[in-house]
Amino acid sequence: MDTAEQIFYQRLQIIVAIVGIILLYFVVTIIRYQRRSLRLHKERIQAEIDTLENERKRIASDLHDELGPLLSAVKLQINSLDIEDPGDQGVIQKSSTHIDTIIQKLREISNNLMPNTLIRKGLRKAIEEFAESSQQTYGLQVKFICEQELHLSQHKQINLYRITQEIFHNTIKHAKATILIIKILIEDNRLLLMTADNGKGFDYFAKLKDNPGLGLRNLQSRAEVMGGELSCQSDLGKGTMYTFEIPV
Repeated sequence: MDTAEQIFYQRLQIIVAIVGIILLYFVVTIIRYQRRSLRLHKERIQAEIDTLENERKRIASDLHDELGPLLSAVKLQINSLDIEDPGDQGVIQKSSTHIDTIIQKLREISNNLMPNTLIRKGLRKAIEEFAESSQQTYGLQVKFICEQELHLSQHKQINLYRITQEIFHNTIKHAKATILIIKILIEDNRLLLMTADNGKGFDYFAKLKDNPGLGLRNLQSRAEVMGGELSCQSDLGKGTMYTFEIPV
């Protein structure tokens, strides 16, 4: 090989090295950009969730601490009236009963907005209470399985509780199921939340592609913000199964 050819190959190697460096730079830049975009996307979702949960907590506190005592005071004043007319006494009794019903409804709404049990006793107990009360109200048979202690951050507990609520409401509203099974377990440094119902099912991928409802978007967003994944298996007439894998 003469000197000209050596110079040519040396220059070619330099050009190839420069092109390789440029390509590597662009690849690294793209990866960094994607990671930054993903991080900002998660931060935005988390900020939206935090705002929503704080607003729910504020409203629940207002209902429980302000309207509840106010209605109780009104009831006390009504019952303290000295009325001799039987008809008026009946009206007062009915009004007192209606106030009791309103107070009970306010407590239920307040608890749905921000369950005290979730804050005081944790996720497992909160889901147990929610399943029991919902079963009595809607007649859906709910089986909740969780045999492990769940030591999770409050953010994860709230998100997992909201996911369970959303699935329950979807099961009642859309699936027309009679049985819902909810199971939580921890293995290999990940939490698995699995649900299954015997409802009418739906085409998950078609629904996701055409027009995902707010419920599905909420499930995806809460799984994503915890760094987890959502998978769904559903066929018409064969029920629906959700699986959430969340790192812990």
